[in-house]
Parts: sequence; C-alpha cells; structure tokens
Amino acid sequence: MIGRLPILDISPDNDLGPVKAVPRERFTVGATVIREGHDSLAAGVVVYSPRGRRERLVPMREHAPGTDRYEAEISLPSEGTWSFSVEAWTDPFTTWHRVARVKLPLGQDTGPVLEEGARLLARAGRRVPRNPALTRAAEVLRDASADPLDRFAAAITPEVLDGMERHPIRELVTRSGRTGVVVHRERALFGSWYEFFPRSEGAQVDTAPGQERSGTFASAAKRLPAIAGMGFDVVYLPPVHPIGTSHRKGANNALSAGPGEPGSVWAVGSAAGGHDAVHPDLGTLADFDAFVGEAAEHGLEIALDLALQCSPDHPWVTEHPEWFTTRADGSIAYAENPPKKYQDIYPLDFDNDFEGLYTEIRRVVQHWIDHGVRIFRVDNPHTKPVAFWERLLADVAREHPDVLFLAEAFTRPAMMRTLAKVGFHQSYTYFTWRNGKEEITDYLTELTGETAHYLRPNLFPCTPDILNAYLQHGGRPAFEVRAVLAALLSPSWGVYSGFELCENTPAAPGSEEYLDSEKFQYRPRDWAAAEAAGESISGLITRLNELRRSHPALRELRNLRFHHVDRPELICFSKHRPGAGPDDPDDAVIAVVNLDPHHAHEATVHLDLPSIGHTWEEELEVTDELTGRSYTWGADNYVRLDPATGPAHVFTVNGR
Repeated sequence: MIGRLPILDISPDNDLGPVKAVPRERFTVGATVIREGHDSLAAGVVVYSPRGRRERLVPMREHAPGTDRYEAEISLPSEGTWSFSVEAWTDPFTTWHRVARVKLPLGQDTGPVLEEGARLLARAGRRVPRNPALTRAAEVLRDASADPLDRFAAAITPEVLDGMERHPIRELVTRSGRTGVVVHRERALFGSWYEFFPRSEGAQVDTAPGQERSGTFASAAKRLPAIAGMGFDVVYLPPVHPIGTSHRKGANNALSAGPGEPGSVWAVGSAAGGHDAVHPDLGTLADFDAFVGEAAEHGLEIALDLALQCSPDHPWVTEHPEWFTTRADGSIAYAENPPKKYQDIYPLDFDNDFEGLYTEIRRVVQHWIDHGVRIFRVDNPHTKPVAFWERLLADVAREHPDVLFLAEAFTRPAMMRTLAKVGFHQSYTYFTWRNGKEEITDYLTELTGETAHYLRPNLFPCTPDILNAYLQHGGRPAFEVRAVLAALLSPSWGVYSGFELCENTPAAPGSEEYLDSEKFQYRPRDWAAAEAAGESISGLITRLNELRRSHPALRELRNLRFHHVDRPELICFSKHRPGAGPDDPDDAVIAVVNLDPHHAHEATVHLDLPSIGHTWEEELEVTDELTGRSYTWGADNYVRLDPATGPAHVFTVNGR
C-alpha cells in the first residue's frame, strides 16, 4: 500500500534476501520520492542496528534537480544483520523560504507571508531551545516597524538556515519498509587467493612408471611462506579427499589411468572414505589440522573445495543409492556436459531423498568447520537446487556467521545472480573471457554497479580448467596484463598455481585445457630455478598485493570508474576513496593498461578528475608504483606502453 508520500524504487534491494556489505563499506541508498502539489520534500535514510534500534537518520539529497531521485551514502560499522528504511516528509520551512523569496520583493501578501515564517521559526525554536537564533528570527519577522525585506533577510541568516537544516520541521512523515543488510567480515569482500594442489608440492615423478609418489600436507606446508610472501590472504585447496579407482582418468584426461597415475581430485571417494576424509597419500586429519595451523601462522586462511559429487567407489554409492540417478539399464548415470563426459564422477540427485542428503552434507560442512575451515569454494553449485543452497547457507550462517562460500558457477547469468542473492558471499565471473576494452568496461561496470549489492566478484585470470586463448598466445605480457586487471579491478582476485610462471601450453589447438593438466597428474614445480632464471612474475604479483593492502580505495568494489582513452588497445580506470579527516586521507589509484600483449601503443588519457576528488583545473603529481617514476598529470595525458618493458602504469596521487 502506497504511503501518504510515495517512496518508490528503493535501492539497493535483493528480492531473495538481504543486501550485502562489510564493515565501513560505503554504499549509496536511493529512492524516488514524490508528492502532489509544490510543497518542498525532504528524505533521509534511517539506519537500524542488528537489535532493531533506530541508530541515525542520514539526510538524502536529490540526485539532480527535477528527478525526484534522492540518494545518500551510508556505511555500517560492524558485522551483523542491519537494516535501513527511507523516510520522507514535507518541509514547511523550505516551502515558506522559497515562496517568500518570490512574493516579498513583489510586495505580495507581505503580512501573511512574514507571519507564517514567524510561526514556523517560533515552532522550531521551541523544539530546539539551544538555538535562540530561531526564536530571535521569529521576533524579527513580527517587527512591523522594520522593512519587510530586512525582516526576511534577518530570518534567513546562515545560523538560522543551518539550525533548520539540522533540526527540520517534518510533516506528513512517511516511512518505507525496512531493507536488510547483512554485514559480513571483510574477507567476504577483500582478499587475494592462491590455488594449489597439495599433492604436487613435494611429489616425486622422476621415477619408474608406477613408482610416482604424492606430495603430502607436510611437504605442501613448505610452500606456504612463499605464498604469504607474495601477499596472498587465502590458500584454496582443490578436494583433498580419497579418489576413486573405477573409471579413473589418466594424464590429459585419458579414459583410463596408467600405473601410478593419481586420478582427478574431483572424483571424490573410495574405500578409504568420502567427503569427510583426507586422501591417505596426503596424510591424516591430524596432518590437515597441522597444515591449517601452519597457514594461520603465516596469516593465511584455508579455503576448501566443496565438490558435491562422487566417484563410483564413494561409500554413499552403496549406502545410499537413492542419492543418485539410475538409468533405464539399472546403471548409475555419470556426469556429462555434452560433448564432455566424466565417467569417473556420479552427480547427486536431490529429488529422491532431499532431507537425508541435506543432513549428510550439512554434517560434512560442519566436520570441516570443526577442523578450522572458514571458507568453502563450492564446485559447480549451479548443478544443485538453489533451494538447497538457500537453506544450507542460512543454516551455516546462523551458527557460524564468519564462514564464507565462493560460488564456482560458470553458467548463465540468471543462475549466477540467483546463487549470489540466496547467500553465496563471492562468485566466480566471466572475467576470464573478457579481454577487450569494451567488454571489460561493460562487464566490470555491471559487476561494480548493477549487481554489487549482492554479487561480489572474485576475478581469476585462469583456473585448472580454463586456460584462455589470450594467455595461450600473449606470453608473459598477457599474464602481467591480466594480473594487473584482476588485482585492481576487484577487491577479491586469485591465481592458480603456475600462473606466476606464465604456464600457457594448451592440450590442443583451440582447447582451453592445459597440456599435462594438474587435474589428472602430479605437477611439481622448481620454484627456485624459475625465480633464478627470471621466468616468474611473482615480483609483480607481490607488488600488486602490497598496493591492495596499503590503499583503502583498492579494498572497495563500488568505486570503480573508467576514463576515456583515444585508442582501443589502452584502458584506464581508477578507484577513489574520499577521506574522512587527517587520519583518513583521500586515496586514489589510477591504472593505465595496454591490452595488446604484442605491440606498443600510445594514446591520450582523458581523466575525469572530479571522480577522483580533484577539480578539472588541477595538476597532480603521480607516481607509478611499478617503476617508481613520477609525473605531472592533468585532465589530458600522453601515454606510451610497451609490453616488452611493462604493459601498465599503476599511479598513486602524491600527497593525497
């Protein structure tokens, strides 16, 4: 039912749950507010604490004159489920002020106009006894011995107007319904992820066929200092569970595995256990606990893959055959995404025993929470019912609000958005396939605007499944370009182990699979030799993560702005966070990137200076944080970038 003053089209909004934020993240609340006639309107955002207490009213401003669209920027100080509503009211003093400015110079209705103003100011003075200027102004308006225009001028001094703005007379107050805002811990928005296979670290492969040996949690832990040293926050582990032997895939996705080949980690389950067990080759649960503890000592969180599918040897297959789909010939259906076939994996069927399957999966999640896991990267969530995720995520959040879930759903946009709306804290995106200037601009504008209040993007340039053609053919500069873009466009980004070595050999022309894919075999890497030979871009990655940690602007999502560059090969974007005082100065980062990994290009960058907190006329002293060189920039700037010497500038503004 519409209110006395219609309040419409409130944003942000999530039709399937609360909108999302993290502590102190700034976001804009907007609403369309209208009324009949010509009286002045005002609006504000009312913020309610997780206990439901009214905390404050934040004034809203009309976005542009005549639009009836009101906006205010707010932030919330701590975790929990907050809420806001929009209040609208008529402002009789502002209405009187506008009318009086027109009528009094014309001598129209002088007496009634001045008396109406006096009554409003006297009324306000009674409400705000600490501001005697309001009462004095009312008395001046009633002083018939003075000139009407002088009386009016004395009643609209800065002191009076300020008092009326801070303590307005509000009539016909109308309030919208409340919009929930769930405030998660900061890692839900900001973090640098590093994915690696523990079994590859310390693996022995230079042996006789069938004698290969897996790495362990203990050998994988030796890699943690280097990962932390590059500035990563999260170590993401693909499944660490026992792997089935039936239909086990061999190297390069061969239909059968040879002696000693370990199989796909996503073919979960064997006689050694299922989703609540660790692969015996990796060690024991106690070894896993030690690995988690070692990571914590280096400031790293563990994200564990939640891959809800089974190998034919999983205990669930015999104990609960109703959890799988049976084909007409009586066999259990394996996973398919035609033309791809996954004979080593059985998908789950949630429609035969939803409650039983839900209870078991909830137990598995709790098991890993009990072993120190606070982040889950969910494999293919779009192949499970959305209702299942809505229930599971809400259930876990009630008991463990610090536990986060990342949706690995490379699927249709509607499903990706719905999974985010029902509670996933982060989402993989199509960033991997967005390599041109126009598509990057359009897609990131969507991710940082239209969907930012419920879908948080985590930008991975590649994954064990996806080696994009841009990386295959662009060499080292392509990896540098994608690192700069992923690390600076979004507060959350990640790399798959080997990215820093620029591994880019596909399984076949036109394929996005890696040759000798780590999904199916051990891939130990000689990190020290690669560093010594200058084959690693770990230095660039480290610098990017340092900048992300030291610049608050890079820890936000909704502040991305693109700037015009007069060449299609070059892209420029910035992130700006206004300061709140001497201890919280303005922060701005400007990136210019050559998207062509093969050729140098030069162009003029046209900066929208007001979008980064400066006037159009200002000159800025900027420093390239990748080279240390400083420049003077203004609204129009010449740039030349050569991928052979460095495909990007990352500027910070000196003194701000």
